[in-house]
Amino acid sequence: MIVKGAICDALWLGSSVVSVRMSIVIVDSGLGNIASVANMIRWEGGNAIVSSRPEDLRAAEKLVLPGVGAFDHGMQQLHGLGLADAILARAGEGAPILGICLGMQLLGTASEEGVAPGLGLVQVRFRRFSPPEGMSLRIPHVGWNQVEVVRENDLIDVADDEQRFYFTHSYHAECSDSQDVVAMTRYGYDFPAAFARGNVYGVQFHPEKSHRFGRALVRRFLSLRSC
Repeated sequence: MIVKGAICDALWLGSSVVSVRMSIVIVDSGLGNIASVANMIRWEGGNAIVSSRPEDLRAAEKLVLPGVGAFDHGMQQLHGLGLADAILARAGEGAPILGICLGMQLLGTASEEGVAPGLGLVQVRFRRFSPPEGMSLRIPHVGWNQVEVVRENDLIDVADDEQRFYFTHSYHAECSDSQDVVAMTRYGYDFPAAFARGNVYGVQFHPEKSHRFGRALVRRFLSLRSC
């Protein structure tokens, strides 16, 4: 449903002109079901606007980039809709940006899954899971897994010993700078589950499927201010 001329907790924007005070824009690039992300932000008291319009992204206080699917298709969608430049512009202006699952990967430089360059906001490449010799590892990695916070950060409470999130992915991050890594997970071997560099954040798991752990992360993202 498209609501015109109104401020509401969760608002879908299409091609129609909608006058609304901008807050958090969830980037709608056609890369999966994003209603659950909007619902969680609404549940935690945020104003979530779902939009595929570059002008809405440029006006946003914060951006959330969700996504599922293939890396090259994701980048094609961002460029084809004019969203890539808008994301880069807001990142350069200090707006907090959160990438979720494929969205996290698109914030990086490249993926083994494809040939397209990523947005390059964080120096990180994505590799397909490659289990050590003799280890049987089902790919994709699907389900709940423990996350270990490795440094103080804005998204995940380092003081909470129990951090569990829901994953579904076949490719994982390799960060060029270890200081960008804020949390690790083990699936056959350790890999970065979350990164943060300045105002740019990425999580490989799905906060919107991770119950109280995901809600806590969303609350902390909502509390962030532009750099």
